[in-house]
Amino acid sequence: MFNSGVGFLALFGLGWWLLATSALGGGAGLVAVAAGCVVTVGLMLAARRLLPASAGGPLPAEQRRRFNRINGLQWLVIIVIAVVCSRAEASVLMPPLIALVVGLHFLPLAAVFGQPRLRVPAALLVAAGLGGAAVWLVDGPEHAVRFTVGLISALSLWGTALWTVTGAASAARRGVTG
Repeated sequence: MFNSGVGFLALFGLGWWLLATSALGGGAGLVAVAAGCVVTVGLMLAARRLLPASAGGPLPAEQRRRFNRINGLQWLVIIVIAVVCSRAEASVLMPPLIALVVGLHFLPLAAVFGQPRLRVPAALLVAAGLGGAAVWLVDGPEHAVRFTVGLISALSLWGTALWTVTGAASAARRGVTG
């Protein structure tokens, strides 16, 4: 499940969903949080049930090194964004900027994993970041920025997880490997 990426996509999708639902109040927020948890668990259970045990598998050493470098750089940039935005008292910009960084990190990962479809969440997360920045630029409230970035990001990651599960499960049923 995690080797295929579905676990990571599902859990990070939930993180973005929680950001989006933080813009909601009261009962609606609680229902939305519960719905996000159900989607995440559902994706993970589907991956466990439908993906072949070998889905993803251990990475070769060079591929693992490239993956680690890309992720390390991503987290370093995210930390810098958090520090700079906090010091500049511009915390509203953290979600859009982080979505941009996460989206851009999918581009080299597409090459590392030989998965051109990872360009789709890359584009959608970049769009989420730009959308959130646009809301901020027109003086939209902070909760609207969080909702915009969180919703688009969550749906893109969950959609990619679902795409992975259905694609790999379909290939396994047809006897296709790789």
